[in-house]
Amino acid sequence: MANSLRSEVIKLYKNLLYLGREYPKGADYFRSRLKAAFLKNKDETDPEKIKQLIARGEFVIKELEALYFLRKYRAMKQRYYSDDKP
Repeated sequence: MANSLRSEVIKLYKNLLYLGREYPKGADYFRSRLKAAFLKNKDETDPEKIKQLIARGEFVIKELEALYFLRKYRAMKQRYYSDDKP
């Protein structure tokens, strides 16, 4: 049981690191915050609590993806549409 949760946590960390490369405040800022968050919970042994923390991390992934999609949408909209109203 612990090995499967460990691999999930490592996978979550790697995914967040990958997504953090495009973070608006910079990759170094995101990396330091991510490391602090994971180190804060490193001694957690309760499997249910670990699953809750993994679920929170997956929610953060979805929020980051939404942030990036919105930024790309705004850039495309600005590029192709003008704000002039007739």
